[in-house]
Amino acid sequence: MTALITARDREAAEIIKGNDRGGYTVPTKGLYPFQWNWDSCLVALGWARIDEDRAWTEIETLFSAQWPDGMVPHIVFHRPDPGYFPGSERWGTGRTPPTSGITQPPVAASCVRRILEGAADGVMAERRARALLPKLLAYHRWFHGVRDPDGVGLVSVLHPWETGMDNSPAWDDALGRVEVAADLEPYVRRDTQHVNASMRPTKAEYDRYMTLVGFFRARGWRDEITRASPFRVADVGLNCILMRADRDLLALAQRFGDDAAAAEIASWIERSERAFGQFVDPATSMWHSIDQVAGGRVPAATHAGFLAFWAGCGDDRLLALLEAWIAKTRYAVASTAADDPRFDAIRYWRGPIWAITNFMVGEGLRQSGHDGIARRIRADTRELIDRGGFYEYFDPRDGAPCGGSSFTWTAAMWLAWAGSEPG
Repeated sequence: MTALITARDREAAEIIKGNDRGGYTVPTKGLYPFQWNWDSCLVALGWARIDEDRAWTEIETLFSAQWPDGMVPHIVFHRPDPGYFPGSERWGTGRTPPTSGITQPPVAASCVRRILEGAADGVMAERRARALLPKLLAYHRWFHGVRDPDGVGLVSVLHPWETGMDNSPAWDDALGRVEVAADLEPYVRRDTQHVNASMRPTKAEYDRYMTLVGFFRARGWRDEITRASPFRVADVGLNCILMRADRDLLALAQRFGDDAAAAEIASWIERSERAFGQFVDPATSMWHSIDQVAGGRVPAATHAGFLAFWAGCGDDRLLALLEAWIAKTRYAVASTAADDPRFDAIRYWRGPIWAITNFMVGEGLRQSGHDGIARRIRADTRELIDRGGFYEYFDPRDGAPCGGSSFTWTAAMWLAWAGSEPG
């Protein structure tokens, strides 16, 4: 732990503490009242600046809801809240505590390693990271087995929510082919009661989101949904995050002397490295997701492609594309290129900047030796937060804050990364 020096540091800490619900942290009051998978793991990085014990508890609480097969759900409904849709009853997973039936980008192992290596209390950190290792291993084993049943090296997502980038233009075609269920249960969205509808996914998208939930629920959330899902994509973002998490999990297994686990993890990395070339468009060198139902790379390019640097796979051609991408807006890194007709500067994942993806892209660049552009991304993130506050996301054109306010993972990214002076 390090001292909280600036007023922004202290404000960030107060937001995180204010969204604490006792063992887990909600993303923000009202809009997101439960525990989300990748939110919690990234928020733990912020907790580590405030209270290391509480940082470990955040991740442990998430993994207390891990399914027997290793899957870690994207939402854990620790307590009822009628102000959110879809609630636990709509998922019908039959778990205790109630959970959703899908997952999210697996940042957990990367966050565990980062907290461990930066810990002031090394003894506690070693003990708690060691205890998490078999749970992390089971989670990754589930991804590489259940979501890559043919062992090709690319894992599938079955719902846009699993990508963490719900309404990305990358899903337009694949989601658009999902036929809305004729018997779709009526629903009332709650997100647009908290945030302007112009900043959220559309009703057409939401109807398909809920159609997919009903499709999986009718099949009892069994492994067969991987092959049966009408939406099945090898998301470049999630696969890059998993690759990085595999590398971090390998480091943990080696640190704790688990040779068998290390060998298994190394085999996953090797297999994925062979397959990752499929993401790259040979004509442009941009990394795209792959539509596994229709076949071929999806046409839309998004900032998820730059997570190749986080995965340790980015090259000079992709770096040049990122530099051109950044030049199109005042701030970096827009989630969709500003000259793309699908770009929408304030609508969720169709254009706005997110501190958490900036963190991953920026840190990936720094660790790849691209210090200049890494400093630029961190400096822009710092300025966005310093000027606009701890909002969910930001307009890349002028930095206007968008989405939910007092947002936990934005505060966590300030404490863990952006708030330090770019150097």
